Amino acid sequence: MSRDDFLWVEKYRPKTIDDCILPKSTKNTFKEFLKSGQIPNMLLYGTAGIGKTTVATALCEELGCSYIKINGSDEGRQLDTVRNKIKNFASTVSLYDDAKHKVVIIDEADNTTSDVQLALRASIEEFHGNCRFIFTCNYKQKILQPIHSRCTVVDFAIKGNDKKLLASKFFNRLRTILEAENVQYDEKVLPQVIIKFFPDWRRTLNEVQSYSAGGVIDSGILASLNEVNLNKLTEALKNKQFKSTQKWVVSNLDNEPTQIFRSIYNNLYNLFQEESIPSAVLIIDEYSYKSAFVADQEINLLAALTKIMMECKFK
Repeated sequence: MSRDDFLWVEKYRPKTIDDCILPKSTKNTFKEFLKSGQIPNMLLYGTAGIGKTTVATALCEELGCSYIKINGSDEGRQLDTVRNKIKNFASTVSLYDDAKHKVVIIDEADNTTSDVQLALRASIEEFHGNCRFIFTCNYKQKILQPIHSRCTVVDFAIKGNDKKLLASKFFNRLRTILEAENVQYDEKVLPQVIIKFFPDWRRTLNEVQSYSAGGVIDSGILASLNEVNLNKLTEALKNKQFKSTQKWVVSNLDNEPTQIFRSIYNNLYNLFQEESIPSAVLIIDEYSYKSAFVADQEINLLAALTKIMMECKFK
């Protein structure tokens, strides 16, 4: 069984724009691109798991464009790799004779470095005759302004009445997937799972697949979701991997900061060497207090974990 057959997020990834769960106005924007048969350079931004990459690939597939993906968190931080990969791709013959242009998808572009972004800006100009660029990101302010100005910018934010409608559509999609996978489920539980992670469809599906190993989705998943998994965090902190720590924070923002701090506190003797426990307690106390009034919970939590990473010794 391949990875794509095993992971539900890949196995059931929408293949067309019509199948994507999007606000009507946003979907209409992409349907207009399909109608014209052209893809402009684009910057797609919005929260994690909301469907930006899915839309980018669906556009390419429906228009029969050759495309490559560059992961901004990985190879997107290596200038020579990006330059060479784009140049090699842009200079080769398209797999599709009738394709109007090729497409380079820069996924998680907000994790690329400034020099890589400057190189990408130059590539947009250099290969404008046969290549288009689609950037996806969570934070558009981390993308250089020269790239903004060269792209059609699409906000994936879900507002007002769209929230209830899209959550309902995802509920129906989730039921279809569970039935296809022969997983029994409690219809009263599924909406609560969706509400917890809304609008992160990817996280929702991953959590449901993980819990479905037992063959049934019941109220037990709600208790499971309320637990904070510290394994990956501990590994990142212990090895002083700041980027992995930052990713963990972003993936766990649906949990209350106080719940995360309490989980760390409850595991003090499992995580830290004895001489570091007092320092850990003081850090937890300081940032738990700050979480009550800070403007940005993500920054506050990451600051706390960074301080723990640098000042405490782990087992």
